[in-house]
Amino acid sequence: MKFLLTVFTGLLMGLTTAPFSASYLAWIALIPLWLFTVSHDNNYPKNKLSFKGIIVNQKTAIAFVWGFTYHGFGLFWITGIHPMTWMGVPWLLSLLIALFCWLFITIWGAILVTTWSIIFRLFIESKYKSRPGSDNIFFIAISRVIFGTAIWCLLELLWNQGDLWWTSLSYTQSPNNLIILQLTKLSGYSTITSAIVVINGLFAESILIYSQNKKQYLTLGLTALIGCVLLHLWGFYLYQKPLVDQEEKAINVGIIQGNIPNTIKLYPEGWRKAIEGYTQGYEKLSNENVDLIITPETALPFDLDYIIKNSSFYRAILEQQVPVILGAFGSENTSYTNSLFMITNRGNISSRFDKVKLVPLGEYIPFEDILGKIIDRLSPLDSHLVAGNPNQKFNTPFGQAITGICYESAFSEHFRRQANAGGKFIITASNNAHYSEIMPAQHHAQDVIRAVETDRWMARATNTGYSAIVNPKGETLWISDINNYQLHQGKIYPRNTQTLYVKWGNWLTIFLSIFAGILWLIKLIL
Repeated sequence: MKFLLTVFTGLLMGLTTAPFSASYLAWIALIPLWLFTVSHDNNYPKNKLSFKGIIVNQKTAIAFVWGFTYHGFGLFWITGIHPMTWMGVPWLLSLLIALFCWLFITIWGAILVTTWSIIFRLFIESKYKSRPGSDNIFFIAISRVIFGTAIWCLLELLWNQGDLWWTSLSYTQSPNNLIILQLTKLSGYSTITSAIVVINGLFAESILIYSQNKKQYLTLGLTALIGCVLLHLWGFYLYQKPLVDQEEKAINVGIIQGNIPNTIKLYPEGWRKAIEGYTQGYEKLSNENVDLIITPETALPFDLDYIIKNSSFYRAILEQQVPVILGAFGSENTSYTNSLFMITNRGNISSRFDKVKLVPLGEYIPFEDILGKIIDRLSPLDSHLVAGNPNQKFNTPFGQAITGICYESAFSEHFRRQANAGGKFIITASNNAHYSEIMPAQHHAQDVIRAVETDRWMARATNTGYSAIVNPKGETLWISDINNYQLHQGKIYPRNTQTLYVKWGNWLTIFLSIFAGILWLIKLIL
């Protein structure tokens, strides 16, 4: 029964992610996991599970199952890379590769939840020589909530430093719950993660002490309800503040969504379609007096030198003289970079941004000496992609831009660093052609959080959708259709504001971690 409830609530948390976006479920979906982790069970034999002689703590198994269910549901779109027969991969091998990729990143997410459960239980079970009196129950419950929240946020922070990162609890609120997302201006995504864990923890703790002290049960339950309301009221206060932008500084951007399927993108048919579609789109938008044209990630899947020497697209730039941000491949010694190039109205390359966060198992293979023998490189490029310098600056005729290519949308520090260095607006470019509509919806949700965190206008250009214009409140002013060739023009505005998050980074997690350490120290002493 415990495992069925664990799977069910893990699925509930999965339903909070885009495009399902049942964000309200996130405020209760952690309760059973918390209850099973904290609850005291004297029945030792039944609290252990055995798998082929391997003894596993039941609470550890429950945490793993919850994490696997949530992350597995939220990331199931990864299997959309199958079939890869267009790359010459046999159908069965393609299926195995897709399942391997999904299981790999799902298990990685499940390990985070499992680690949280183990550390949390070490805190709960340390130095309990006798059962606490009823007068101390409330303090103990609150200390558990603080510690459990701190550990979850700290683990997400550590997880975010690596290459496998997507399903933070924070993105369960995007893009629908824009009110609560305003709190990301304080300490980034960790503000939302901590709020979700705190509310779930308070509800769970109120249930745990119901039989011991009904008065404190009501106090904890009301604290959770009032806390949830106050957090949303705070977010509403920030949300209703008017945007103050100068109309004379507006940038009229044109977005080209080329809609080149991956099955043909890197072959002659796709090359012809890309050059034709992006050239015609560039010419049409240029005639509509846009200030800047934006194309998706690898819109023209060639080395830039080839584009300059051979393409009608570059000749159109010289004729129309409208600056463009072009997605293409750059050269780096004997390797390639996935890059955005700022091409001026005179056809000069004034700035370049190389993708920093490459996609594991897609653009490079982690531990390639080992895994490279199991699965071949999924990228059809002959040479390896190399990552760019994290401290790049991308300058445009309208000021410094904050840039992100595809997978980088999940990494808030990538955007914060550029905003702190003077970036005035956000440009993201993505492909998204490999997957079902779920992935582009989640990608858009990630970008919405990045716009709110940094208090910046954003223009998104994707190959197949969803391209969009997003304002600093996270409101999507325009969004494209999926799997359609589309042109759009809209306004974004440069901004110089700096949110608390941009200035101080993820300070909340650091503060909570220090507080949690003090609580554990107090517990050990007393």
